[in-house]
Amino acid sequence: MLTTLLNTVPPITTAKQALDYRSKLQALALDVEFLMTLYLHESMTPETIIEAKKAGIGSVKSYPAGVTTNSSSGIVDYTAFHPIFAQMEKEDMVLNLHGECPSQGDVTVLNAESEFLPTLASLAARFPKLRICLEHLTTAAAVKAVEQLGSQVVATITCHHLYLVVDDWAGNSINYCKPVAKTVADRDALLHAVASGNPKFFFGSDSAPHPVASKRGGDKVAAGVFTQPYTTQSVVTALERGVEMGILKEEDVTLEKLEGFMSRYGRDFYKLPQTTETIELTKGSEKILDILESEDKSMQVIPFRAGESIRSLKWTTG
Repeated sequence: MLTTLLNTVPPITTAKQALDYRSKLQALALDVEFLMTLYLHESMTPETIIEAKKAGIGSVKSYPAGVTTNSSSGIVDYTAFHPIFAQMEKEDMVLNLHGECPSQGDVTVLNAESEFLPTLASLAARFPKLRICLEHLTTAAAVKAVEQLGSQVVATITCHHLYLVVDDWAGNSINYCKPVAKTVADRDALLHAVASGNPKFFFGSDSAPHPVASKRGGDKVAAGVFTQPYTTQSVVTALERGVEMGILKEEDVTLEKLEGFMSRYGRDFYKLPQTTETIELTKGSEKILDILESEDKSMQVIPFRAGESIRSLKWTTG
């Protein structure tokens, strides 16, 4: 099961476009269930939301204008979308937020998330029954904000943000993503959120398979880190590193909390059935590949933590 976040060109803003795109994805991966999302756009109306819900689409993703890959059609003023959010609240849909303000004035990539938090609080107060997911949060301030808001507000955390700080991407474009990784204290707050067992925080990969050329060449480096197919193993390793560095206590990291973070909490929030599949991780000699390429070798992608040792993973159907 995979949630699609559609910052495509052009953006996918209607139920028909989403279903057509799902058909294309399904042809590439017959064994994956794709959960479709619409891109919040000025062309949308409350009727768009009604049609989406009828078509089985459960969420809408908001991208602030210009903050990340293919977000030029994103949002400048959230108040203009209050009728959309009100209809989403009625339809029991999820609003996924890329929680940053565009860089302007005193706002930079380093404080864009913190500057967005008043908007998050305002939306949660105005639409108290609207399920809101702050995607891929990166700061201690965002963790605190989500903890303090109502149960309808949750957040996802990526595996790469459990490792990275600003120095790791400032000199290495492979680790550059949006939102950017912040300080050591911010990273440690994410580790504590994962180990807390709080169901408000669950895994979201935000994995982005940008070609090598777009990550290391051209006029502008693409924002995104590719973590598939090593996300689960990387989360486990991050927590182990947290214990080794004294950030976490060994008793903080339990199998129950890991299962909740990686699967159960997110399924509960999205009102999806729990899976009967299990994962077995085995320590061994496997390493993350230095580069992944398509069968016809036309596309090459460098994965996160390339060349590092990693656990083997095996799926078992219950």
